[in-house]
Amino acid sequence: MTLLIWLVIIVVVFVLAGIKVVNQYERGVVLTLGRFTGIRNPGLRIVVPVFQTMRKVDVRSTPIDVPKQEVITRDNVTVNIDAVVYFRVVDAQKAVLETVNYAYATSQFAQAALRDVAGNAELDELLSKREEMSTQIKEIVDGETDKWGIDVENVKLQNIELPQDMKRAMAKQAEAEREKRAKIIAAEGEAQSAAKLGEAADVIAAHPIALQLRNLQVLNEIAVEKNSTIVFPSQFLDTIKSVKEFVAKEK
Repeated sequence: MTLLIWLVIIVVVFVLAGIKVVNQYERGVVLTLGRFTGIRNPGLRIVVPVFQTMRKVDVRSTPIDVPKQEVITRDNVTVNIDAVVYFRVVDAQKAVLETVNYAYATSQFAQAALRDVAGNAELDELLSKREEMSTQIKEIVDGETDKWGIDVENVKLQNIELPQDMKRAMAKQAEAEREKRAKIIAAEGEAQSAAKLGEAADVIAAHPIALQLRNLQVLNEIAVEKNSTIVFPSQFLDTIKSVKEFVAKEK
C-alpha cells in the first residue's frame, strides 16, 4: 500500500512538473531531447518532464541602454555619447537557437554602430542631425540582428558630452554671432532712419513753414510736462510771424 502511495505521488509530481503557463506576452520554445520541436503560444501548456524543456521568450518591446561611448569625431573632437535602443523579438525560435543572449548581443552591436556612425561625422553634424544619426544606427543594428529574429524599432541618442574647452569655445562663438546680428540690425535701423530724415529734409526744403510748425509742436510737447522753463528766443517770434503770414496767404 505504501509503495502504491509513493507511485501516485511520483506520478502527480511528474505531471505537475510538465504543466507550464505561457503568458500573453511570451512564447515558449520547446526542445525535445535537445532538438527544437515547436513554439508554444500563450495559455496552459504541457511538456514531458526530463525529455522536454521549454524556454520562455518575452516578445514585448524592450528598451536597453547603450553605455556611454567615447568617440573621436571626424574633425578630431572627443565626445561621450550614450543612447537607448528599443527592440522586439519577432521570431522566438531564432532568438533562442541563434544566439546565447540576444539582448546582450543587440547591445554590443548598438555600441559598435554608435562608434562607427559618430566617428564618421563632424561635431556640428552630430549636434544638429541627431535624428539622421539615430536612423543610421537603427538600420545598421536592425540589419545585423535580423538573423536572430530581432526587430529594432527605434534608436535614440541621449546625451552628447563635450569637453569643457569646447563648450567655452562654442559659447564664445554664439556670443560673437549674437553681437554680429545686433550690429547688423542697428546698422539697418540707422540706414532707414537716415533715409526718412532725407525725405523729411526734402519736404521741409519745399515747404519752409513746415520747420516752423515743427518747432511749435516740440514746444507743445515740452509744455505738457509742466516742469520745464521755456525761454522763447527771437526765432520764436519769427516763427509766429511766419505762421501768420502763411495763414493769411492761405485765406
